[in-house]
Amino acid sequence: MGGCFSKPKPVEVKIEVVIPEKERSKEEMSPNGKASPLIYKVNGTARHYHLEEHPIASIPYHNPKDVVEASVCHVKDLENGQMREVDLGCGKALLIKESGEFHAVGHKCPHYGAPLVKGILSKGRVRCPWHGACFNISTGDIEDFPSLDSLPRFQVKIEKEKVYIRASKQALQTQRRTKMMAKCISLSNYNLSSTNVLIIGAGAAGLVCAETLRQEGFSDRIVMCTMDRHLPYDRPKLSKSMDSHPEQIALRPKEFFCTYDIEVLTEMQVVAVDVKSKIAVFKDGFKMEYNKLLIATGNTPKTLSCKGKEMENVFNIRTPEDANRVVKLATSKNVVIVGASFLGMEVAAYLAERAHSVSLVELEHVPFKKFFGERVGRAVMKMFENNRVKFYMQTEVSELREQEGKLKEVVLKSGKVLRADVCVVGVGAVPATGFLKQSGINIDSKGFIVVNKMMQTNIPGVFAAGDAVTFPLALRNNKKVNVPHWQMAHMHGRIAALNMLAHGTEISTVPYLWTAMFGKSIRYAGHGEGFDDVVIQGDLDELKFVAFYTKRGSRRWRVGTRTAFHAESWRSDEVVAVASMNYDPIVSKVAEVLAAGRTIRKRDVDFPATLTQPGAFHSVVLTPRQDLALDLVEPHTTGLSPWIQTVQIPLQIFLPSSRSTLPPSSV
Repeated sequence: MGGCFSKPKPVEVKIEVVIPEKERSKEEMSPNGKASPLIYKVNGTARHYHLEEHPIASIPYHNPKDVVEASVCHVKDLENGQMREVDLGCGKALLIKESGEFHAVGHKCPHYGAPLVKGILSKGRVRCPWHGACFNISTGDIEDFPSLDSLPRFQVKIEKEKVYIRASKQALQTQRRTKMMAKCISLSNYNLSSTNVLIIGAGAAGLVCAETLRQEGFSDRIVMCTMDRHLPYDRPKLSKSMDSHPEQIALRPKEFFCTYDIEVLTEMQVVAVDVKSKIAVFKDGFKMEYNKLLIATGNTPKTLSCKGKEMENVFNIRTPEDANRVVKLATSKNVVIVGASFLGMEVAAYLAERAHSVSLVELEHVPFKKFFGERVGRAVMKMFENNRVKFYMQTEVSELREQEGKLKEVVLKSGKVLRADVCVVGVGAVPATGFLKQSGINIDSKGFIVVNKMMQTNIPGVFAAGDAVTFPLALRNNKKVNVPHWQMAHMHGRIAALNMLAHGTEISTVPYLWTAMFGKSIRYAGHGEGFDDVVIQGDLDELKFVAFYTKRGSRRWRVGTRTAFHAESWRSDEVVAVASMNYDPIVSKVAEVLAAGRTIRKRDVDFPATLTQPGAFHSVVLTPRQDLALDLVEPHTTGLSPWIQTVQIPLQIFLPSSRSTLPPSSV
């Protein structure tokens, strides 16, 4: 084997056997509904796989010098449902009290370092205020994404009504924990062109799938293949932090893949899949047999159709090299960006202070109109204009002109001619599924792979995940949707892995995304596609607002008291998504409400005008109506202006005061 990251060569490789502390055989349901042992056939030989049971109760501290223990508070200092950052002298921990019990975990989200004390505590887990990752407070394990790592968990004891935390100094410093993983027992049982699990695509979905398999004790061969030349990396940073080098944004170091026997074949393109023979065919003619297949190929950027589109200095940003080269060429030069997409707007924001000029061409009359709505779009557009970005709206590019072989001008259909040394194209993308057209895998009219709630395609043993799929979204009554979000790709990969192992796990997460521009972030949760109205609370001009996206629909509800329910049907506008700027952690709060299966109606968030007066809006606390038994948190009342005392609505959304709002963040 030519290392972990190249095309296999005819050399036998044996991996040291890792004996788990406990092993158990996993069963899957046979077609007749009876349980049968899960057996994979590899090279004609039947093999069982084993799952390692990881003990949660014990927290080993092998090096006494690495341990610190400190008294952090009195038992009465925290009420149920409260969190507090506590200092142990060599690092901080997050102390949590819920249902009368104390828990201690890392205090920073392993994703981008958000302070979890500012997050949302609910039903045994804490949700990150910035990007929505969720962690179990008892184990520290990650339960929703984005983040690959979990939180370290620390021992808590009570003595003489004082709370003590015992922790590893190293864990206090790193603030992250990689879950225990299995390794491949032996690769010598495979011929070189076969694998148990083949993952096509090495983005977030593919990586999380591979890691989840190992975390669940899967000890057979896993091969990932990618057209990229790099190991999996943080792709959102290509437009948010364009001068980052590949090693700076790598999701895992090279050693990680070797340690856990996750083989990565770089610069390898699959051009066909034979689902009957279970064979993937690569562009160079190499063929690989698989038992289980995950397709996580993502999407392919659309290109311009005008004259000059192949010219030098015209970019679709797909790789770190693309992003790095754009920054280098754009410095003190004229940049034209085509498309006010997330990528286009983030690139414009990043280059605004570096380029001589930045012009943005868009077919719509307002950026983000279909996603955030016209009012939010205009507020964002104004922020860009205040930072020297010039918009050319409701027009398209008709021609790219060159001088001495390099881009010189961008001609618009409106007749306007823009000086351009660099052009970045961000006009959307299409699913990278063309190689599957003759495979028999169900592809819809737009090219998306159709999967069920377990990320399974119509072909047994073939799963799909990430930007290239449509799947049933529970939040929207199981409507088949495409959600090309970083967080969702992580969850897709995990669900696919669990169902490769016959867990029967269905996806039930709330989509969560963010965008960063000029040091400010817009958080977004839900799925607002096709929204009918937007309810804005706050001040758009000050870029301090919450936007609720509503859609008319009919649902059946159980309404009544905690002890008696009756069915009732009605038609009502419901909140399907929320976005905010400078109002953390409200998006995470709403995401948690939606994740709990609660419904938010338009009338619940469409407050009287007086609530948006200075001072009043900042202190509003929305509390649950008791007859709906919404007990995610206890009801609260907050003193408001003299003419307003309490706002009662049937869900628990907090519009935080300026005191609890996180500092402006560009993450």
